[in-house]
Amino acid sequence: MENVRVRFAPSPTGALHIGGGHTALFNWLWARHNGGKFILRIEDTDLVRSTKEYEQTIMSGMKWLGLDWDEGVDIGGDYGPYRQSERLDLYKQYAEKLLDEGKAYKDGEAIIFKTPANQDISFDDIVYGRVEVNSDGLREKDSDKLKDIVIIKSDGMPTYNYAVVIDDYLMKISHVIRGEDHISNTPKQILIYRALGWDVPKFAHLPMILGRDKKKLSKRHGATSIYEYRDMGYMPDSVFNFLALLGWSAGDDKEIFTRSEAADLFELSKVARRPAVFDFDKLNYINQEHLKRLDPLTRLNMVKPFWIEAGLNVEEVEKTRGTDWLAGALTLMAGRGRTAKEMAEFSDYFVSFEPVKKRWTPDENLDKAKLKEFYEFIFTAQEFKAESMENLARQWVEDKAVKMKDYAMPLRYALTGMKVSPGIFEVAEHLGRDECKERLKFFGLM
Repeated sequence: MENVRVRFAPSPTGALHIGGGHTALFNWLWARHNGGKFILRIEDTDLVRSTKEYEQTIMSGMKWLGLDWDEGVDIGGDYGPYRQSERLDLYKQYAEKLLDEGKAYKDGEAIIFKTPANQDISFDDIVYGRVEVNSDGLREKDSDKLKDIVIIKSDGMPTYNYAVVIDDYLMKISHVIRGEDHISNTPKQILIYRALGWDVPKFAHLPMILGRDKKKLSKRHGATSIYEYRDMGYMPDSVFNFLALLGWSAGDDKEIFTRSEAADLFELSKVARRPAVFDFDKLNYINQEHLKRLDPLTRLNMVKPFWIEAGLNVEEVEKTRGTDWLAGALTLMAGRGRTAKEMAEFSDYFVSFEPVKKRWTPDENLDKAKLKEFYEFIFTAQEFKAESMENLARQWVEDKAVKMKDYAMPLRYALTGMKVSPGIFEVAEHLGRDECKERLKFFGLM
């Protein structure tokens, strides 16, 4: 497909939310799939609510997701300016043209486009198929009178349905990819394209995103700003992967993929019409899979801020144990933890003994003498390796005719403070003989 040019055009009136990120991502995928251009345009004609801070936040959110753009407010391009508030002369110029041709009229300071009667304004949507509309359907409520379209408001600012046409045409946008809530706007925009004698771009409207209760996604369904997911410990690769699956399938039941794999496979014609459901369980699964696939040092860099946030002295451990030791501790977790934050919570005992002390108090009924005997025996292992310790442990419990879990479980609690952890002998090996002894002594078990 030649000269694919798509755009994401947010209003800088808030942070980048899931719906906006989803739209941006599908535009980006289509551009990258076709070797085309992805344009970032800022629609800031709401002067009261638009701010430069939100503009920056939106761009930062897109960068975090890995959605780079080829033209935009910060990098320029051949079809700028890319901020609507800097394009007011263009909107005025084409509004004057419509006035001169009798296709629009003034009402005070406002300029109104005349809706022509009985025009077929049907269009073929790449996702939704044929949408049949006649201009006679655009009527005033409870009236036979056709509803004309305001294109320039009395304050001199363009309306959405007008500005978007001017911008998309002048920026040579080939495909308008946006949320399905814009389907009802499309016929009005087609009328303006025709009135100006311009070709209409292709349209593809994306399905709504619903919560698991099948209601429109909102804050009550959990985080809605892209940055909230970052702060909760999700990886950008995972959020990208998850958003790509909302309304599209990579085929062959493929659920985990990279950005480049998604771009290679993406087809607009394969986007589903039915609403997509935002399922946190699916996001958690995808994030866990991406975390597993990271190289150890990258994974460590993702988890480290959450250890620090929990008040753990990571810097001291890195000095004494080394960065590779900390990274190895997370490799030992073998995928436990669905987010970097959870992984940090589940592995805090590698960084510090303090959380263990807070989490576990030995039961008064524990036979400390027997436990001491068991631990001292397995710690005689010449090489402090998991396999050696486990072999000695099995030998001891067999000789004493006791259950392994009655001796291994208190060891798990004494070393980790947790009921569940990686193999406790692997944990012991990683902590080292001296650290394990110190922890057991603290609980009176050695």
